[in-house]
Amino acid sequence: MLVAAAVCPCPPLLVPEVATGAAPELDAARAACTDALGLLAAARPDRLYVVGPAGEGAHGVFPAGSTGTFAGFGVDLSVRLGDDGGRPADDDDGGRPAADRPLPVSLAVGAWLLGRAGWADAPIEGLAVDGTATPDVCAGIGRGLADSAERIALLVMGDGSACRTVKAPGYLDERAAGFDAEAARALGTADAAALLALEPELAYELKAAGRAPWQVLAGAAQGVDLDGRLLFEDAPYGVGYFVAAWS
Repeated sequence: MLVAAAVCPCPPLLVPEVATGAAPELDAARAACTDALGLLAAARPDRLYVVGPAGEGAHGVFPAGSTGTFAGFGVDLSVRLGDDGGRPADDDDGGRPAADRPLPVSLAVGAWLLGRAGWADAPIEGLAVDGTATPDVCAGIGRGLADSAERIALLVMGDGSACRTVKAPGYLDERAAGFDAEAARALGTADAAALLALEPELAYELKAAGRAPWQVLAGAAQGVDLDGRLLFEDAPYGVGYFVAAWS
């Protein structure tokens, strides 16, 4: 059963070593992420799943001990998803051990946040979601996670639209502000139905990578009465960033 969730953005710029001189611009977002992780720990989960968009990386499960790197952003920094605890890696993607696959960027940012917070409150597993997954598929994944242990928590990584300004990665799209406003409202009120109603086609056109992970959260939350709080909302660089906590 889902007992708590934290929703955080996943830009590599959240990592100060990547942002370098621009790091202070996301200090408020980092602080909100720390607060959200504190609420996760307070829920005393039996297991924590870190869920994020696969991006250009492989989708699927990433066991504890999986590593990621920010070398692609010019930074010699590696992160590790929790502790493998001596568990054997499951075979995945053509027989390659899952732990041998590098974490997608979203999960690497999640691992960095957990390491920064000193997470030691529950075993961790990562899940990278295919961005083309339908709402029904995402919701089914979420229900499966919720049924996997008596008390589970989710750290859900994902950004809103990338089309809020002319300098945004996706340029300006007049639909972006409305999409982000509805996403922020749903995340801030733990409105699972509203998250499941987000349109995949529109999210794709607006480059909103958080859509699929948010809908996994919505599936996990079905039938559970949780309260939501929006801890941060902004669109630096023309990209919607949200931090929310459900408990």
